[in-house]
Amino acid sequence: MERLWGLLQGAKRLSPGPSQTIYKHVEGTQQGRLQEEEEDREEVAEPPARLCPMELRGPEPRGSRPGRQNLGLWAAAGRRATPYLVLMALLIFTGAFLLGYVAFRGSCQACGDDVLVVSEDINYETSLDAHQGTLYWSDLQAMFLRHLGEGSLEDTIRQTSLRKRMAGSAGMAALAQDVRAALLRQKLDHVWTDTHYVGLQFPDPAHPNTLHWVDAAGEPGEELPLEDPDVYCPYSATGNATGELVYAHYGRPEDLQHLRARGVEPAGRLLLVRLGLISFAQKVASAQDFGAQGVLIYPDPADFSQDPHKPGLSSHRAVYGHVHLGTGDPYTPGFPSFNQTQFPPVQSSGLPSIPAQPISADIASLLLRKLEGPVTPQEWQGRLPGSPYRLGPGPGLHLGVNNHRVSTPINNIFGCIEGRSEPDHYVVIGAQRDAWGPGTAKSAVGTAILLELVRTFSSMVSNGFRPRRSLLFISWDGGDFGSVGSTEWLEGYLSLLHLKAVVYVSLDNTVLGDDKFYAKTSPLLISLIENILKQVDSPNQSGQTLYEQVAFNNHSWDAEVIQPLPMDSSAYSFTAFAGVPAVEFSFVEDGQVYPFLHTKEDTYDNLHKMLQGRLPAVAQAVAQLTGQLLIRLSHDHLLPLDVGRYGDVVLRHISSLNEFSGDLKARGLTLQWVYSARGDYIRAAEKLRKEIYSSEESDERLMRMYNVRIMRVEFYFLSQYVSPADSPFRHIFLGHGDHTLGALLDHVRLLRSSGSKALGTASSGVAPVLAFQESRFRRQLALLTWTLQGAANALSGDVWNIDNNF
Repeated sequence: MERLWGLLQGAKRLSPGPSQTIYKHVEGTQQGRLQEEEEDREEVAEPPARLCPMELRGPEPRGSRPGRQNLGLWAAAGRRATPYLVLMALLIFTGAFLLGYVAFRGSCQACGDDVLVVSEDINYETSLDAHQGTLYWSDLQAMFLRHLGEGSLEDTIRQTSLRKRMAGSAGMAALAQDVRAALLRQKLDHVWTDTHYVGLQFPDPAHPNTLHWVDAAGEPGEELPLEDPDVYCPYSATGNATGELVYAHYGRPEDLQHLRARGVEPAGRLLLVRLGLISFAQKVASAQDFGAQGVLIYPDPADFSQDPHKPGLSSHRAVYGHVHLGTGDPYTPGFPSFNQTQFPPVQSSGLPSIPAQPISADIASLLLRKLEGPVTPQEWQGRLPGSPYRLGPGPGLHLGVNNHRVSTPINNIFGCIEGRSEPDHYVVIGAQRDAWGPGTAKSAVGTAILLELVRTFSSMVSNGFRPRRSLLFISWDGGDFGSVGSTEWLEGYLSLLHLKAVVYVSLDNTVLGDDKFYAKTSPLLISLIENILKQVDSPNQSGQTLYEQVAFNNHSWDAEVIQPLPMDSSAYSFTAFAGVPAVEFSFVEDGQVYPFLHTKEDTYDNLHKMLQGRLPAVAQAVAQLTGQLLIRLSHDHLLPLDVGRYGDVVLRHISSLNEFSGDLKARGLTLQWVYSARGDYIRAAEKLRKEIYSSEESDERLMRMYNVRIMRVEFYFLSQYVSPADSPFRHIFLGHGDHTLGALLDHVRLLRSSGSKALGTASSGVAPVLAFQESRFRRQLALLTWTLQGAANALSGDVWNIDNNF
């Protein structure tokens, strides 16, 4: 710097005296021209340390050698000083930039237009109202709990359960109007109703279903009275079925295979099966696959609690349940049932071709006493009094089913709180409103919790809360017929919803007990559920959180709590059909099922007695859990979905295939492609995690881009290589069909049984169980591998970021 100072002082001493000509650039109409000015200055003595102003002086008059000499010295000094000047400018600019950046970051938290992530690591956010200042996560949580506690959840459950509300009934239409009016009273941005015209099946009062003994001539004889004649199986095949009776335990495929192994052929006979373990539809589908003529389903006391202090199901009660192996209106598969829509004349492949009928425990006991044949295994024994539980066959029976189809209007009711930053992304929460009987546990609890959450979030909005994403509250109709209302809505708006729906939360079957807690969910939500469980108090263990309750005897909490989504849940269609991650919470009895579900005894009093007075506390816990989950999903800056979880799912299933690697290798086959696709998915998920970690949360455009990639992961697992019309549940992990990982596992297991006799014969009308087929295996492997690889590619983002290792 001293050298630079000296050069400048030398140039100053050689500069001209009093009279100088200065050229200035003139803007406007004279732009580009030079204007000459004469400046007269008084000549004064110059202090030796004074810095001369850096101005470019014009040329000396012609013939003036000293002017040209001074100009040369100026140029030399400028050339030498330029690097130092540039360096000084860079230092000043860098310092100013850093100071400005620090000041901006320090003030960013107070911005009224921004919201930080509500997460485990960053537990605060900024309120929409800048005048309220920073709203921390604990404040938001306290606001929710305060407003939730102001409701009347118990009264709503009781009043709803007292109303007759079967789908299509006048009582259901009145309840729909009341629910819509309740939503309109709240601070919601939109309230509307969707009406669908669906095919529902009802009993024919003029021709009730019947059950008769068959006489020696093979004709119907003495009638067996159906003690609960109003109970039936919607979507059962209609007509008559005659055959000898066989006891088939729960009616699972392995149960029917055991019958054959014991020399009791199920084909051509009526099967008596117990309620439980699998759905009515799965029981009837298995019986049909094995050639049975019809199915009778009864509740066995062994499957319910024997606690004398808790109520039990009356022995003369039968249990209602539909038998469509699918969801939605089976007469318009793949199409929404809006009015005046033209449909092709097709039916769902999940409709059974054999009749089915529920019967009471009393009638089942009478039938079992007539059976002959070998005694059942010990694990097949039930608790019907005086029944020896033999496999059969027994005397002939004649079953007549006369249900009829009715075109019925159903109404789904919607309420929406629009998000302020991402209003086109929806967090959806729904509850079934209809019920075949009183339906307290089935739908009254869920409806009451839904309305209470609507009221709570509406109160929060009135107090300054506004979620980033839209909250969509839905009351479904037609749920007791196989999630008809929710599936028809998905079919109607599928092309829209897979781009906009973030998560679906189901409130069906939430309170069936209070001993154990289960979450039937997509793997993407497991980490978030774990975090929320740690913040909700247990309803029956004082001083413990729900997480501490479920992890008390099991360090692997998710093995204790997490279950796959069942087909009879409304959440199933969201994930397996539409590719939207979903969850359904349930409190249940320890080891026993709630005995009154889908019966006329599913009343408020029975549920209250079953929980020994803890129904309000358990329902409140569900509301707290669900509400805090909704806050996280709708208000976190970055969606709290764990995309890496599916890598663990694939690994767990692949480990089951490893034992067959030698058998496959002997045939020249390999599973290496699946391993490679899984590796690519894991790398894509980890790469996305690192990108998010190193990015700026204040960058709204970048965060939205990440959220879009995260929320569509579930959709990526819908196989694009199968037709939605033929295989509506295209999800390779949760769906049904030859494209699924489960189907591949079942097929590979045939490698160990290829030498045994195929089960089933052509004469019995049952398609034989096929041996291992290499061409089929290759197709299954290709469907699975490229769906998984497609998910990995999509998760990677842009095409130039994809790094496949094939």
